[in-house]
Amino acid sequence: METNLNWHELKFGYVPTDYNVRCYYRNGHWGELEISSSEYIPLHMAATALHYGQEAFEGLKAYRGKDGKIRLFRWEENAKRLQNSARGVIMAEVPSDLFRDAVIKAVKLNERFIPPYGTGASLYIRPLLIGSGAEVGINPAKEYLFLVFVTPVGPYFKEGFNPVKIAIVRDSDRAAPLGTGTFKVGGNYAASLRGVKKSKEAGYSSPMYLDSCQKVYIDEIGAANFFAIKDNTYITPKSSSILPSITNMSLIQLAEDLGMKVERRPVHIDELPTFEEVGACGTAAVISPIGEINDIDKGVIYRYCKDGKPGPISIKLYETLVGIQNGDLPDPHNWVTIIE
Repeated sequence: METNLNWHELKFGYVPTDYNVRCYYRNGHWGELEISSSEYIPLHMAATALHYGQEAFEGLKAYRGKDGKIRLFRWEENAKRLQNSARGVIMAEVPSDLFRDAVIKAVKLNERFIPPYGTGASLYIRPLLIGSGAEVGINPAKEYLFLVFVTPVGPYFKEGFNPVKIAIVRDSDRAAPLGTGTFKVGGNYAASLRGVKKSKEAGYSSPMYLDSCQKVYIDEIGAANFFAIKDNTYITPKSSSILPSITNMSLIQLAEDLGMKVERRPVHIDELPTFEEVGACGTAAVISPIGEINDIDKGVIYRYCKDGKPGPISIKLYETLVGIQNGDLPDPHNWVTIIE
């Protein structure tokens, strides 16, 4: 069956697909995978996901190559990160083999929604883990639901791989040190909505969050990690409230492959005018070059991409990463899994 989607016009949003895959944790163990065509979850009104934030999720993509083969990128790291998130909010961990099987089954069941090669679109995969068991006292649930659904998506930022504008936000925090910032849980995103709303209303694509203590060190760009290029060095913040990005991890390796130095350290906002290139990176956006950072509170604007185009190192990193994901370039680190 064919789809009637205009692949080139896809935005980053939800498009209904045919099936999703589910699995329940009950009585101390995971059950069998179940296939559902429903977009809804029957959920107890006292489920811990609703009351106490026992929820975590992941995001990865499936790509169709020029050879027609379907590729997953570093799914093992997504499985590990979901396990870490589960530990962070005391949920049952999803074993890596269960994660892999559920993801592959969801992709294969919805294969007709995988965008064709060359469209710039991909199949976004959303694994979700929630506390489905009922608790009224503040306790971890005894039952959990693991679900994987997919949806075809276009670029996360409407600009695509073109410079975006970012606003520094100080009147709200995404996460606090030693809190849940290093886990991919919904509460972090709920906390970021005020900053997202404020920056978008001011005409910016996303907020830049600073550390919650001193408000002088860069944390994240909305839902993405921050990186900067200076003196042939790839610089990215180190913080106890930043989500470890698999894309950023991959870019660090690619930067080293290119002979660059890598620094993962606290990055002070006073360094912003010294950077040659800056960007945001993550599964959804891959790389979004930043052309402008507006420190609204201080009335200072930092500008990059002087000619309106991404910097040369950002271009090289982007083309290399996307080339590996699509199967156009060699995969020296064995990051890609081909779905048979």
